[in-house]
Amino acid sequence: MNVCLLLPLVLGIPLLLPCLTATETQETEGVRSPGGSHWRPKRGWMWRSFSVQEEMNNTSQFVGQVRSDLDNGNNSFQYKLFGDGAGTLFVIDERTGGITAVQKLDREEQASYTLRAQVINAATGRAVEPESEFVIRVTDINDNEPKFPDEPYEATVPEMSPEGTFVIQVTGSDADDPSYGNNARLLYSLLQGPPYFSIEPTTGVIRISSKMDRELQDEYWVIIQAKDRLGLPGALSGTTSVLVRLSDVNDNKPIFQEGLYRMTVSESAPPGTSIGKILASDDDIGDNAEMDYSIEDESQTFDIITNNETQEGIVILKKKVDFEHQSHYGIRAKVKNHHVDEQLMEYHTEASATFIKIQVEDDDEPPVFLLPYYIFEISEGRPQGSFVGTVSATDPDQRKSPVRYSITRSKVFHINDNGTIITTNPLDREVSAWYNLSVIAREKENVEQISAVPVFVQVLNINDHAPEFSEHYETYVCENAGYGQIIQTISAVDRDESIDGHYFYFNLSVEDTENSSFTIIDNQDNTAVILTNRTGFSLQEEPVFYISILIADSGIPSLTSTNTLTIRVCDCGDKGSTETCSNKDFMLPLGLRNEIVIAILICVVIIFGFLFLILGLKRRRTRTLFPGKGEDFRENIVHYDDEGGGEDDTQAYDVAELGGGSVLRGRRARPAGAAQIRSLYRQSLQVGPESAIFREFILQKLREADSDPGAPPFDSFRTYAFEGAGSPAASLSSLGSADSDRDEDFDDLHALGPRFERLACVFGSAVQANN
Repeated sequence: MNVCLLLPLVLGIPLLLPCLTATETQETEGVRSPGGSHWRPKRGWMWRSFSVQEEMNNTSQFVGQVRSDLDNGNNSFQYKLFGDGAGTLFVIDERTGGITAVQKLDREEQASYTLRAQVINAATGRAVEPESEFVIRVTDINDNEPKFPDEPYEATVPEMSPEGTFVIQVTGSDADDPSYGNNARLLYSLLQGPPYFSIEPTTGVIRISSKMDRELQDEYWVIIQAKDRLGLPGALSGTTSVLVRLSDVNDNKPIFQEGLYRMTVSESAPPGTSIGKILASDDDIGDNAEMDYSIEDESQTFDIITNNETQEGIVILKKKVDFEHQSHYGIRAKVKNHHVDEQLMEYHTEASATFIKIQVEDDDEPPVFLLPYYIFEISEGRPQGSFVGTVSATDPDQRKSPVRYSITRSKVFHINDNGTIITTNPLDREVSAWYNLSVIAREKENVEQISAVPVFVQVLNINDHAPEFSEHYETYVCENAGYGQIIQTISAVDRDESIDGHYFYFNLSVEDTENSSFTIIDNQDNTAVILTNRTGFSLQEEPVFYISILIADSGIPSLTSTNTLTIRVCDCGDKGSTETCSNKDFMLPLGLRNEIVIAILICVVIIFGFLFLILGLKRRRTRTLFPGKGEDFRENIVHYDDEGGGEDDTQAYDVAELGGGSVLRGRRARPAGAAQIRSLYRQSLQVGPESAIFREFILQKLREADSDPGAPPFDSFRTYAFEGAGSPAASLSSLGSADSDRDEDFDDLHALGPRFERLACVFGSAVQANN
């Protein structure tokens, strides 16, 4: 098949190529002639690809022509077209096989179309040759300008960056065919940005051209243009913008705006008081603007701290100031950045400084005592108005206001206007050895200005108390005591204070020394022993002896006291020990104590017994009724739910009717407790001809119920075991019925009232069933 191809416009010049012959692509297959003398090859065809230019302005564009080599031009063949765009974008001349594009083509939308051509016999409608596939390719023209898909662009670089520092890379794209000519090859240039920025034409990399200072300008707009076709004539262009921000570096040191600050401080201000603020400015931002304030020459009175939030320097007082001592201060403060890189130290060689003048304000201060505390001494026993000591306070202010004194809450001391302390009452060291006073000093011109000082007064000891026995002695001597027997050791005490210790001397009075049955020996160690001075004593004749003992201390002057020792004569028995004498005095109280203890124990036992009794009754009520009976007995128990309605129930059954006597008793309300039941039973048994027998029967049942742990409580316990000798019904107890072999008739129960009719029916039916 011959193929004629008319190429589209190339550079605006139409070019007509001669018809091409389709190649036979398959020679291996064929059909042998009937004689087998030669082969007739089977024809096959393969169409070459066609090209057509996009975006042609004419309404139709000839693409090419397909023609079979069997076509002899007699119009007997028809050409058909199938595939992408067949009949819409592309049409074929059925007679000639010419293919035409009837619509504009856009390579960016679809770059190629795959179609199929077929040749058929117009007369028979049968295919002359098999379908063959071919491709129509759309050739590119430069109809798309460059674009920047990643815009907008933003970049950040540190200020003062050196030349050549990378900023950002921009990348443009072109929708044209990059493999066809230079339609998609871009070239970059700067429309706005020099002299601070430059761009690489082929890569789009933006770099720094010169150093920039953020404090002068912190951001820049750079306009980039991209041209396709490498900027040749006919090229299309596109632009984009890049925002370049400069980040801060610490290239500026903080500087004080003021060279002199004036501040005041009160002399009454405590340490730590804020006096004033100083402020330095820094053109940098963020961490680069953080500052540290300090005093150039270290000061003992003032200090400067930094407020990290406001970046201010706060001047504080380190210790109190005194106007009278120094009224003016001058300090020099400096400031520097907290964070400084080594590469930027050249910008921070010398720190900024300022001068601060501080004026101390004079305040009205309270009086000041000459000493922080006072200690005075005075001997005890001094008369009223005796001198103790003198305190002194002065006004520290320049006016020197007079001061008056007072003592708070003291009835023993008084202070004069000149600070002299005197006594108002005699002092006794044995009552109080120390006095803690608080003396108040107050300015006369300003009574609100006061101060206090502690005053300690020590009362010195004098020997004003005579010695005495250290304890009360109970001394006994046996009737059969011998001469020189020790019966008591004594010692003494003295309420006075002694620095070197007390020394006591013991002796008998003059009367006892001349005629005494006892004598004393001083042990020289503040003790003495009492000895018998004869043999034998009589309890009947002289049961008690009183001897006077003189005790002297070692004070100056020495004091002496007379102390009486009582000695009782005792019948010591054969053993001759005075221990039995001392025990006799305690026998009666001890006996009384034993009786009290025994009485308490008896009461405790009674209380616990009563508690155990109550607990036993509660347990008995909660146990099962008749727990020891057999199964047969349980089957014969008849349960009654009628328990009465309390005091208002006048229909409740009265136990008195069990008597069956001729005397009818009135009905009574049912008792609530066990004790009341017993009382009711006893009262009901006081009447009737058979009261003694019935009382004994009831009491026996009560005793059995009390001793039976399985008995029901009294408020529900009923017995019908005995009705008395005169009852026509005899016994109604179901327990007793088991012992009788005769047939029982319970009709007599009807005579007892409507309450027993149900009982008669129940027991009557039960007996009949058993029989």
